[in-house]
Amino acid sequence: MSILLLKLALVPFLIWLVTLAGRRWGPGVAGWLSAFPIVAGPILFALNLEQGAAFAARAAEGTLLAVVAILVFCLVYAWACARWAVAGSMTLALLAWAASVAMLQMLRLPPALAFVLVLGAILLASRLFPAGVPVAAGARRNDLPWRMLAAAALVLGVTAGAAHLGPRLSGFLAMFPVMGSVLVGFTHACAGRGSVVALLRGMVAGFYGFAVFCVTLAMQLQPGGVGSAFALALGCALVVHVAARRLLAPPAVAALAKAS
Repeated sequence: MSILLLKLALVPFLIWLVTLAGRRWGPGVAGWLSAFPIVAGPILFALNLEQGAAFAARAAEGTLLAVVAILVFCLVYAWACARWAVAGSMTLALLAWAASVAMLQMLRLPPALAFVLVLGAILLASRLFPAGVPVAAGARRNDLPWRMLAAAALVLGVTAGAAHLGPRLSGFLAMFPVMGSVLVGFTHACAGRGSVVALLRGMVAGFYGFAVFCVTLAMQLQPGGVGSAFALALGCALVVHVAARRLLAPPAVAALAKAS
């Protein structure tokens, strides 16, 4: 029952909070907050409870490498939305994500080396976004129920199929851009390209903390030490997440991270 509540309540609730924060402080903040492991974290915790610590540790390795695929998703959408609407941009971005996952599946790296690769990919991606895209205010729509439903469906689907998919692919699917797809799609439709690019930039800035979370779990998660491993991973990720926002964000948004 506790696992079911985790799947059906926690993740959609956190997405609800991120959406409200974005409406209050802008799409850049929503993107930054969404990159914190508020979806992948509960999925990995549920995998640990259902499949064991060794399984979850290997899934964390896959989730770490899957950050590269999410970066590809972000960049493809940011450039595609200059020409196409939501459907076309999302199709291209998801196809790019799937192709990236297929290639990354063949890559076998120790967690430390994978961490270095991901950090380099984040640094590169942050410099490849289109420049000079103005952010315009958009109309609000009642999309919260759809966002929450999509998150719950992802958690249920990945954890239910974990035994058949194996730990590595489960880790990759934990980073399926359900949150990004929902946030990006509705932001694009409601507020336009500028807000989407700002949202995606915020996501990339937040992946430093996400990478720290994954590599810490992959290296520390052991039977009997699950609580301490998750606590350490979340603590380290939070410190890096806030620090990255202060250092990389525009002054107006960095002030929010400082206040937190």
